[in-house]
Amino acid sequence: MSPRRNRPRRDDAERLDTERARQGVASVQQWRDGDWQVRGISGGSSVKTYRCPGCDQEIRPGVAHLVAWPADGRGDLTDRRHWHSGCWRARDRRAPVIQRGRGAPRHG
Repeated sequence: MSPRRNRPRRDDAERLDTERARQGVASVQQWRDGDWQVRGISGGSSVKTYRCPGCDQEIRPGVAHLVAWPADGRGDLTDRRHWHSGCWRARDRRAPVIQRGRGAPRHG
């Protein structure tokens, strides 16, 4: 009988994709308005300021949040929206709050 191998073989070990680990894994969520690809963004990888379409407040750098885009494949990068996690979960219970003046920044 051969001794037990404590470490996995290099060829059997899964290689960690650093970009995927940093950005998270997208999942498909079903809502009343269709299917959405949703990816969680950690606070450490959040480096820009975004505006949440659910509450119209800023998502500052370093704050964990979600990115959602249509899962139908018809959209492009401009269809991605950054949401506070709580606003995304509550989106069926309330309508988007968009009360911007002319000089206010747009979703980005």
